[in-house]
Formats: sequence, structure tokens, C-alpha cells
Amino acid sequence: MDIPSTYDLSLRFLPVTLANLAREYPNGLALRLRSEADLGTPRQLHPAFFGCYDWHSAVHGYWQIVRALRLFPAHPLRPAIHAALDVAFTPEVIAAEMAYLSTFPSFEVPYGMAWVLKLGEELRGLAGDGGAGWRSAVVPLEAHAAAALDRYAARLPLPVRTGMHNQTAFALGFALDWCAAAGETSLGDRLRASSRRFYLADRGAPLAWEPSAADFVSPALAEADLMRRVLEPAAFAGWLDDFLGPDAAQTLAVRLPPARVADYADGQLAHFCGLNLSRAWMLRGIGQALSESNPLGSACAALAQAHLEAGWQDALHEDYMVSHWAPSFLLYALTAQ
Repeated sequence: MDIPSTYDLSLRFLPVTLANLAREYPNGLALRLRSEADLGTPRQLHPAFFGCYDWHSAVHGYWQIVRALRLFPAHPLRPAIHAALDVAFTPEVIAAEMAYLSTFPSFEVPYGMAWVLKLGEELRGLAGDGGAGWRSAVVPLEAHAAAALDRYAARLPLPVRTGMHNQTAFALGFALDWCAAAGETSLGDRLRASSRRFYLADRGAPLAWEPSAADFVSPALAEADLMRRVLEPAAFAGWLDDFLGPDAAQTLAVRLPPARVADYADGQLAHFCGLNLSRAWMLRGIGQALSESNPLGSACAALAQAHLEAGWQDALHEDYMVSHWAPSFLLYALTAQ
């Protein structure tokens, strides 16, 4: 089946996302309690990001509707998107979120903070249409996320190499994108230095070990997708040859075929709904970083398309264990450059 246009797909997933952003329960609330005073409902603790089952999914749910607004200014859901952003992105609401983050500064580091920066990057690209007010409200949260990821990268002795939320490479890639958009050259230099420290010497990626049952990001591809942001093109091509080994195109095709979702209602097994899509955008980014004469580039593009074709319908599954997050991965896979 041909993949529908991004606009046509948005007509299917944006109503679901808007409803989920306002849906408080069920909720996978992550709490660190010092006393009973730290207890509260999701909405009380996180007045902006209480929906979409968990905090980070609410953040990228808002990223999703902002990107849709930027891509499709005349979208029929524009009034509903405006209404949602007008409620969530006010100085008062974000101040309440900041009060929580000031108490628990390691909350949602690295994954949630990486998506905060991606949200901030998207708001920077939204000219007019209310974007300036929303962005102004989110600036303190954006600054907190940048500082939190700066501290995180500096203190890690080694990277976290899982395929889940605590993965280091995924977060650093998004953080570097934000640095480029925001002109944060000093932070970008520090994050690139950390990336080199973590990954520059890596050889022989263990692709045979992928995926783990709950992965939604490929450890190997996320690392390569980060390093194409860090290294100059010729240096990246040489690093990638060492990282993937000989016959890399064939190895990728054999070791990383599209994944099949075993259970959409299981919050962990449903992660494969995003794995195919994150692999798609990472393979595309890796391929685009290679010269046109490098055959690995076209192989990455073909494998990226196969993953996108295998994964787009999964992201539209109605089960809440999918719908609260996977449409964001679908939109990113369709529109990331």
C-alpha cells in the first residue's frame, strides 16, 4: 500500500493526539518522593505535560502539533491546535513545570529533555501565528533542558547504549540540532566533544544483537546518526566504514530488516511501532551524509523506505499504548531532513 501524503495522515492522527494531550488517565507517572508533600495527580504535578500517558510523550505530542501547524498553516485543526497551545504554553503554566524541575533536576534526562529541545527548535521555526508568545513562555524550560543535557554529557564516563529512553546518542543528536538552530556554539562544541569521547573509537557495531524486545531506537543507527552530525563528511564516511564493517549495505539489510509488532496493547512490545520509524529517519540521515558516489548511501535510502513502508500503519493503531506517542515518530519520519 502506498503511503498517504503527510497532510492526509495528519487528518487521522492529529485529532487523536489533541485528545490525548488533554487525557490525564491512564498515566505512567514517574515519581521520586521525598515525602507525602511530593504526591499529586498528573495535572497537579505537570500542568502542561500531564496527558499522553507520560511526560515525555506529552512533550513530543506538543512538538507534533506545532510541526503540523508550521507545515500546514491552513489545516482544519488549526483552531484546536491554537487552543491547546494557548492553554499549555503560558508563563504561569510553564512556571509550575519549572518548579517541579527545579526540585528534581534529573527528571526526564536525557530523553524528555531532548524532546524539549526539539519542541523549542520547532517553535523557533513557527513564524507568526502565535508562535512568539508560545515560544517566549517555553524559553525557561528550553534553557533548563539545554543545561541538563550539558551536565549529563559532561559527567557520563561512558554512553548508555540501549534502544530505549536512556540512550545517550539519540538525546545528543537532538541536542545538537537545537544548538544549530539556536546558535548555541559553545554548547554544541561541548556536546560534539563528548560524542567523540563516547563513540569515535567504536568499531564493529554488534548489529546481530539488535533489536531487543522493547527497543524503539536502534543503538547502532542512533550512534551513526549522531556521528554524522559531529564529523565532517569524509571523516564520517571513514568512521562509518569501520563501524559497520565490510559489505555494510548487505549487513544492514540482513541484520536490520523491518520489525514486526507482537502486541500493540503491551507498552513495551508496542515499542516496535516506533522502531521502524526511527530507523527510517536515521538511515535516511546517514545516507544523506554520504557522497553520491558512495553506494552505501543509496542502500541506506532503500532500507529507510522499507522501514517507513513497514511502520507507518502501526503508528496509527488505536490502542493507547501506541497512540499516545507513535504518531510523533511517524510525523518525524515523514518530515525530518
